[in-house]
Amino acid sequence: MTRADLPSPDTRRWVPRRKAKVVAAIEGGLMSEAEALERYRLTPEEYSLWHQAFSSHGMRGLCVTRLGRFRRASE
Repeated sequence: MTRADLPSPDTRRWVPRRKAKVVAAIEGGLMSEAEALERYRLTPEEYSLWHQAFSSHGMRGLCVTRLGRFRRASE
C-alpha cells in the first residue's frame, strides 16, 4: 500500500473499505495515528472504534449496520 492508495483527506462518506485502508496504513507504519487523525479529522475515539472493530471482525466489523450486532454479542 502507498499513500496514493489512501482515501482523500476530503472524504465524507466512510465506507468499510476506506476505514480499513486507514487502519492498515497506521498498522503498517505508512502514517502515524496522529497524522491520520489530523488528515481525516477523526477523533481518537472514532479511530479506536475502527481499529477495534477491524481487529475483532475484519472489514465486516466496520459496517455501521453491523456495529450494534457485534457490540451486543460481546456484552
